[in-house]
Amino acid sequence: MGKHFGNLARVRHVITYSLSPFEQRAFPNIVSHGVPNVGRRFASQVLKVVPPLALGYLIYSWGTEEFERLKRKNLADYENDQ
Repeated sequence: MGKHFGNLARVRHVITYSLSPFEQRAFPNIVSHGVPNVGRRFASQVLKVVPPLALGYLIYSWGTEEFERLKRKNLADYENDQ
């Protein structure tokens, strides 16, 4: 009665390849190749990521300090009041 899901349409000219899970290695050379690769990739991206973050932090901290400074009353304005 009808077609099952997965066989709803006939797909032509598509070739699929697969490898048995028993023939593949899940984590080959993870320590000898993976760790140095992470270090290399991290080092290559540091100069692209850190300067904008540092600039953003400096602007944020300056803005916070300026806001706190401007929030206070200027005591020189009230010296002659009695």
